Amino acid sequence: MYVLGRFLLASVLVLIFISPAVRVSTAQSNSARALAGLWEAKHRFGPDIRGTLLIKQRNSGWWAEIAGKIAQAKLDGDAITFELSDGKNAFQGKFEARRTKIVGHWIQPRTLEGGTPYASPVTLTKYGRDVWRGNVSPLDSTMTLYLMVKARNDNSVGAFLKNPERNIGVNQYRVDHIELEGESVKLVAANAGTEKGRVLAEGSYDAERETMSIYFPYRGGTFDFRRVAANETSDFYPHGRPTGTYRYAPPTAFDDGWQTASLEDVGISRAGVEKFIQMIIDTPIDSIHAHEIHGVLIARHGKLVLEEYFHGENRDKPHDTRSAAKSLTATLVGAAIHAGVPLEVSSPVYRVMNGGTFPPNLEPRKKALTVEHLLTMSSGLDCDDNDDNSPGRENFMTDESEEPDYYKFMMNLKMIREPGERAVYCSGIANLLGGVLKRASGKPLPVLFHELIAEPLEIKRYYLNLTPTGDAFMGGGVRLLLRDFMKLGQLHVNGGTWNNRRILTEEWVRRATSPLYEVKDYKPLKPYTFLKYGYLWWVIEYPYKGRTVRAFYAGGNGGQTVMGIPELDLVIAIYAGNYADSPSGQITQGYVPKYILPAVKEGR
Repeated sequence: MYVLGRFLLASVLVLIFISPAVRVSTAQSNSARALAGLWEAKHRFGPDIRGTLLIKQRNSGWWAEIAGKIAQAKLDGDAITFELSDGKNAFQGKFEARRTKIVGHWIQPRTLEGGTPYASPVTLTKYGRDVWRGNVSPLDSTMTLYLMVKARNDNSVGAFLKNPERNIGVNQYRVDHIELEGESVKLVAANAGTEKGRVLAEGSYDAERETMSIYFPYRGGTFDFRRVAANETSDFYPHGRPTGTYRYAPPTAFDDGWQTASLEDVGISRAGVEKFIQMIIDTPIDSIHAHEIHGVLIARHGKLVLEEYFHGENRDKPHDTRSAAKSLTATLVGAAIHAGVPLEVSSPVYRVMNGGTFPPNLEPRKKALTVEHLLTMSSGLDCDDNDDNSPGRENFMTDESEEPDYYKFMMNLKMIREPGERAVYCSGIANLLGGVLKRASGKPLPVLFHELIAEPLEIKRYYLNLTPTGDAFMGGGVRLLLRDFMKLGQLHVNGGTWNNRRILTEEWVRRATSPLYEVKDYKPLKPYTFLKYGYLWWVIEYPYKGRTVRAFYAGGNGGQTVMGIPELDLVIAIYAGNYADSPSGQITQGYVPKYILPAVKEGR
């Protein structure tokens, strides 16, 4: 009896001290169940300086006017520049065609999601006496957040955060569940055993207005979430709703250089493509890792035959290309050499960067480093983006290093192997090619890009991300329309021409898309695989109707892909939003061989 009495007393004490906590936890869970459903929030952060740009000549000099702001411009020969008083908005241009127009670039402030300033093209035409007029259309800075809340069987209320611009829900804000107590709402990480998950973001809930105001440090502050009603459409889903029936229609022809046709015209199965697109539409967005395809384009025999967009993306919205733009860098190098810039693949990097002579006391391995070594990621410099301890890795260069000159940063790295010995993935190496081009040509990179890539490929809108020194970053991140980005693949499938205009030599294309090295794939595709590599193009082989066909592709974090398969005269372009997550590899490893290639008929 004595023992039993002590046991009962202990049990009562346990209940006295434990029950309140249990009741609070249960109350929080039950309260949070009222939040079940889809919530969305969107913030636009500018820039507000946009619209009509006027440049005028007056007796007192040159002046610029935009969005109610006035700045004095500086004329140096045919070059004209100005900067607004905020120090964040600027213009760099040059008079052309007997001063009937000014061609240049607008420099906008850094965006929240990209973290860098951007340069975009602006052309001003003469408008009356001593006045030139053009339009500035900077890249919008926006952040979109979707919060899916669902009650679980264990009485907790699960949640995950989707973000199409950066996918911040997969790392920085990896939400597992949501808690609500009174008006206080918290987004919480997963519990680690008996240790409660940490609070990632918190705010308030207004039950009457059905809104949640949640603060996200470093990502734009407070976002006001509203509940998405059951009968509403939302870009959280591929086509606005959880599912829907897809019916193919040929793309529309515009003035961007693309001819269009139907799938049947070029020998591609309509049923096969409809099955592929239907699969994308039916993809359940049930976790942070759900595949998120933003756009799919297919061209064959030089004609665009499929153009579909998802999750609110569209043909007029520029998209981040991430590291897929490295292939654009290689293309710019090839175009520059073809255009007569005094540069060869055998040109020594340090000699070009030093103005024609080697720096004194330069070690032999650095003297041996050539442009081709940069193009193939085989520099020998101590840089590996897949090694968190590498002194040259991209994140250290851009986020932690105190050196604003990325060219200088890379060139100061130690050589740890002979150039050409082994290829190692390094974004800083690709960017260094931009420095070589700038030194060899004597022109800013945005000007080179405009003259050698944008104009001949009929690309009217683009946004070049800039480094702290104002140079275009050539390691990735250019913003392009998908129809324009796809032209890189068609250019190479064509052997270096676009609409009968030669931009690259056939030999350059052959070398650029050949398997010259093996490179460890980039981080999102763990476990790591080794893939073939050419001139900043990946090279892969696919089984096709009893044989093997070779493909080359530009690949970027999140799933950004432009692929060419010359033997089939086929080009594929895809934008996606699975940044820093494994589903990004599903495009080249899954979608192409499983859905697209089986739909392509022989010899049509």
